[in-house]
Amino acid sequence: MLKSDGFNLWANAYDKSVNLSEEANEYPFAGYKDVLGTIYQIIKKGNGNKILDIGFGTGILSKKLYDDGCDIYGIDFSEKMIEIAKSKMPNAALIQYDFTKGLPDSIINETFDFIICTYAIHHLDHPQQVAFIQKLLQLLTKNGAVLIGDVAFQTQNELEKCKKESGNLWDQDEVYPIIDQFKADFPNMEYQQISFCSGVLIFKQ
Repeated sequence: MLKSDGFNLWANAYDKSVNLSEEANEYPFAGYKDVLGTIYQIIKKGNGNKILDIGFGTGILSKKLYDDGCDIYGIDFSEKMIEIAKSKMPNAALIQYDFTKGLPDSIINETFDFIICTYAIHHLDHPQQVAFIQKLLQLLTKNGAVLIGDVAFQTQNELEKCKKESGNLWDQDEVYPIIDQFKADFPNMEYQQISFCSGVLIFKQ
């Protein structure tokens, strides 16, 4: 189960931690900015501007979309990260909620053009990830998409290689998407690999 205390303590240093990992081209954040940039470009090329960001953290990606005039909804369970994001996006609808328990009632009656989730779905195990994505697909508008950016691998062997090379850096508590495992439930999904340990998963109705 997620514990918000650790994320609250990490909130102020989160962006710096990400940058250090990315600049060193190390797991887990190698390719982080390109993952976010890829999702941003998909949204900008698509139609619609109503966005749900699940696990938005300090609002790095949401803020850019917010500044472009998108209607931003967000779910995060860290009070401190919400506080930081709210200062950047005062008119966004940001909700404190633990998405590992599902979706808040105020969200399930809405529809969205894009639902994004970056570096967060790994808090669910694989069956939970599948069920969660299926639930999110029901909230999309006609031509919408669920966009997931995270540590991800095409195969289990690629994951095991990264795990071995990462040594003590590897987070044993996180369950990273393996594309081959998703194909059975989502045969039409798309995957864009970004770095040796990251990529963007694209799901449509």
